[in-house]
Amino acid sequence: MTSQAADGPETVAASRRSKITPEREREFFDAVLEQIRECGYDSVTMEGVAATTRCSKSTLYRQWRNKPQFVAAALRANRRVRFSGIDTGSLAEDLRQAARTAGDWSGKDTKLLQALGHAVTADHELAQALRDALVTPEIAALQEILGRGVERGEVPAGHPALEYVPAMMFGVLRVRPVLTGEYADSDYLVRFVEATVLPALGLT
Repeated sequence: MTSQAADGPETVAASRRSKITPEREREFFDAVLEQIRECGYDSVTMEGVAATTRCSKSTLYRQWRNKPQFVAAALRANRRVRFSGIDTGSLAEDLRQAARTAGDWSGKDTKLLQALGHAVTADHELAQALRDALVTPEIAALQEILGRGVERGEVPAGHPALEYVPAMMFGVLRVRPVLTGEYADSDYLVRFVEATVLPALGLT
C-alpha cells in the first residue's frame, strides 16, 4: 500500500497545504482582495490571480477548490480588530478615537464591502467570512468601549441609544460614498460622532 493510500483525506490535504509558505499564501490573499477592490468580485478569476502572482492555476485550485472558498480564506486571514486597545478613560474620547481609526481604513474596507455586496447575498460561506473579518470583531470591540463607559457611570446601562451605536458608526461608513462619492475620512467621522453619536448618548 502506498503512503498516499494509507493516509486519510485530511493528511493529504495537509500535505498539499504545506507546499505553500505563509508568505506565499499572504501574497495570494493580498492579490485577490486588491483585485476585488479594483475590479469587483465578478471580474476576479483564479486565472487572473495566478497570473498576477506568477503561479499556476493548479496551485490555487489545489489549495482552494473555487473562487468563493479562496476569497473567504483571504477575508479570514485579513481579520484585524482595529478598535482593539482604545481606552482613554473617557467614553466620548474613546468614540472620537474609534472614529479616527475607522477613517484611516475606511477607503479600503468600504471599497471591499461594496465590491462584495451582491456576492455575499448568494454565498453563505462568503457572507460569514466577511462578517468574521470586517464586522463582528469591530462590533465586539466597540461594545467593549461602550461597556466601559457604562461601568464608569458615563451612560446608564439601559440607555436606548447604546444598541444603535455600532449601526450608526458602520452605517455612515457605507452610506457616505453613495451620497457624496467620497469615503468617510477621519475628520468627517469625528464630526459625525460629535454631532450625532455623543448627543444620542447624552455626552458632549
